[in-house]
Amino acid sequence: MEDERNIIIEETIEKIESTIGAELDQITVERAVFGLFFSGVKLSTGQGGLCFTPVKEMPEAVCCPSTAKAMPLSGKLAGRSVLKYIEDVHSKNPLKRTLGIATLNALSTLCWEKADDRNYEIIMGEDAFDKVDVTQFKKTVVIGALVPMLKKLTNAEADFKVLEMDSRTLKGKELEHFAPATDAELYIPDADLIVITGVTILNNTLYDLLKMAKKGAEIIVTGPTASMLPDAFFKYGVTLLGGIIVTKADEILDIISEGGSGYHFFGKYAERTVVRSV
Repeated sequence: MEDERNIIIEETIEKIESTIGAELDQITVERAVFGLFFSGVKLSTGQGGLCFTPVKEMPEAVCCPSTAKAMPLSGKLAGRSVLKYIEDVHSKNPLKRTLGIATLNALSTLCWEKADDRNYEIIMGEDAFDKVDVTQFKKTVVIGALVPMLKKLTNAEADFKVLEMDSRTLKGKELEHFAPATDAELYIPDADLIVITGVTILNNTLYDLLKMAKKGAEIIVTGPTASMLPDAFFKYGVTLLGGIIVTKADEILDIISEGGSGYHFFGKYAERTVVRSV
């Protein structure tokens, strides 16, 4: 069976369903785009959502037959119910999961437009990395090659480790702090600050990482993939969520379909967001 459950995603879906209600049955995905760096959707209600494109998870997609297997729904994505995309969040197919999460991010924006009775604040136009003073923490663990954070830590001469699957994503002094991702249990329990790439939502490793963290640790999850309702994240220990809210869906899908990155759309078609509990 093509199924892989993700508790944080499960609870986020439940929150979306309870917020939007019966209207959810009528919403479809109007456009769906895979880009080199980001993939995204536009809903029939107008909202857009993004997700990191997991290129490295598709090594078999190198010729027509294997590429067709990687995304069997090509040509049938537009007009498909969001309920189908929500089901795809649990798929073992990384591309289906990608559009499923992009859909959750778009639906989260719809939820924010519908309800303002929340116990957290959404700060538009700010970067999560700017919200943390790395000098206030004795030990830091960064999960993923999050370059802006690595620069801050390096400049501050901080005590940190960066857990990565591929050391080639690191450069210069960053390599001195490298540890393989498989060593997470050695470093996360002692960390006072933990900064986690949103890609861990996509590959379903976030929950296990959060369970390793000590009580009271500052935990930041950031990236376009982490642009959804924060309730479940906060429940399991995340203290700050950094993501993206799409402001012009068609324009941003056009950009990412041409290989565009954040430099091409921030401030024009999307805004960085910081979400913190209050």
